[in-house]
Amino acid sequence: MRVVLDTNVFLVSIPPKSLYHSVFQGIVQKDYTLVVSQDVLLEYEEILAQRANPNVAKNALSLLQTLPNVENININFQWEIIQIDKDDNKFVDTAFNGNADYLVTNDKHFEIVKTNEFPSVKVVNLNEFLELIQKK
Repeated sequence: MRVVLDTNVFLVSIPPKSLYHSVFQGIVQKDYTLVVSQDVLLEYEEILAQRANPNVAKNALSLLQTLPNVENININFQWEIIQIDKDDNKFVDTAFNGNADYLVTNDKHFEIVKTNEFPSVKVVNLNEFLELIQKK
């Protein structure tokens, strides 16, 4: 399974006491492939540094860069589907260009992606994704 995690999903999955820690553990245990782009990694690092601290951000990004199931892809085409918050488009573009099975987000701005036939990107919320990975 190939997935793209929106920043907020990634952030809430890191703390060991989080209800969603199994998402982060799934990455570490190589249960699925995390698809990222340079823009996604930069946002992970920026927001994690703000919410936790720069050392936590650096360590998390270093870990992601060493895992064989984290695939950093190049964005060949930008779709500009989300107009409300254009910064969210990096996740749609990463999912499409990286041939991801799922884009995981709780952000309502991604609802428009669900209604587009092309590019085809399957958007699920965090609880739906938890159900998917627990079935494996």
